[in-house]
Amino acid sequence: MKPQLKVMEAEKHYDIKDISLADKGRKRIEWADNDMPVLRLVRERFEKERPLSGFKISACLHVTAETANLVRALKAGGADVFLCASNPLSTQDDVAAALVRHYQSPVYAIKGEDNDTYYSHIDSAIRHNPVITLDDGADLVSTIHSKYPQIGSQIIASMEETTTGVIRLRAMERDGALKFPVIAVNDAETKHLFDNRYGTGQSTVDGIIRATDILLAGKTVVAAGYGWCGRGFAMRAKGMGANVIITEVNHVRAIEAAMDGFRVMTMMEAAKEGDLFCTLTGDIHVIRKEHIERMKDGAILCNSGHFDVEIDLKGLREMSMRVNRNVRDFVDEHILKDGKRIFLLGEGRLINLAAAEGHPASVMDMSFAVQALASEYAVKQRGNLKPRVYNIPREIDEWVASLKLKSMGVEIDTLTDEQKKYLESWEMGT
Repeated sequence: MKPQLKVMEAEKHYDIKDISLADKGRKRIEWADNDMPVLRLVRERFEKERPLSGFKISACLHVTAETANLVRALKAGGADVFLCASNPLSTQDDVAAALVRHYQSPVYAIKGEDNDTYYSHIDSAIRHNPVITLDDGADLVSTIHSKYPQIGSQIIASMEETTTGVIRLRAMERDGALKFPVIAVNDAETKHLFDNRYGTGQSTVDGIIRATDILLAGKTVVAAGYGWCGRGFAMRAKGMGANVIITEVNHVRAIEAAMDGFRVMTMMEAAKEGDLFCTLTGDIHVIRKEHIERMKDGAILCNSGHFDVEIDLKGLREMSMRVNRNVRDFVDEHILKDGKRIFLLGEGRLINLAAAEGHPASVMDMSFAVQALASEYAVKQRGNLKPRVYNIPREIDEWVASLKLKSMGVEIDTLTDEQKKYLESWEMGT
């Protein structure tokens, strides 16, 4: 191990904040591993079978302890893995250091890196010359298409783990712009039903409370969007005593929110009532100047979508007479021209990773097990997949779900032969 480290440090195959944080990061990685039994089983099988041996993988993901355990699983499978950050504020610097020092993995990620550094790190990931890519938000894939199209033909497949990224990639597919296959890891049931709902729900509340130390009980909380992430956040905020309002553009999801017991209204109406606003849509400018003008003095704005576009940040700056940066960690105070104060959390970036630690390891266990198995699937199917967006094979979802239940000590029934026959037949009625 030590000779490998010396080579890595001599060649400087990393760009991180501080290598001395490595021991602290390793403890964090090992702690997360305790709560990731399914991914651990994948890693153990990969160590024996080495299904990714000889394949280069570049991953543009949130650099967290849970991601580190995914990297460990991919490396156990024989892959040569390069990791860069998928968001300038989501990196855990001690984890990045641990991956370099203790797990001999090239990492280019620094919490708080500027936009130029962020994209230079993505460039470095592409220069790794991958044949498989892993993405949170599709920045890696879109950069390959826009700046390095010549390597597109060598990509076996890319895995995309976010709703935002899948939206972008499906748009590329519709336009005929997608140059290689993509597997929508985000759309696996064991991912979006749990990671997006329970992971985003809990970690978003966690990030807001860490940043502000506010009491949610009694507050009016406006959740923009009632997809899986919005459902999870609204559920957790309601559970902590908040009065939750939902804004939506989808009629069916709006009905669902109303029948789940939430008030549903337009953002223009909600703007007058909200104490705290959180966007979870994946779309641009969900909160705009005309909404901010109607908000209370002291209203808090945050975002839990992947990109910092859901709040009109340029509009907010134009409305502001003065901005007091970091009145608390990850809290900027905007003084509007009428003297009203608006507090922006985490620069409008995803609050659960900007101010907290992201999703708990237990829920990322399923998402990253799917991610690892999708990479194996891509290798097995190389040459058979066309440049389009594919869903995760059902058997991968089922296998991950069954192992997760087993790790939780939960048993379920199985169909009898009679039941199977009944479900497969049409003759038997009343």
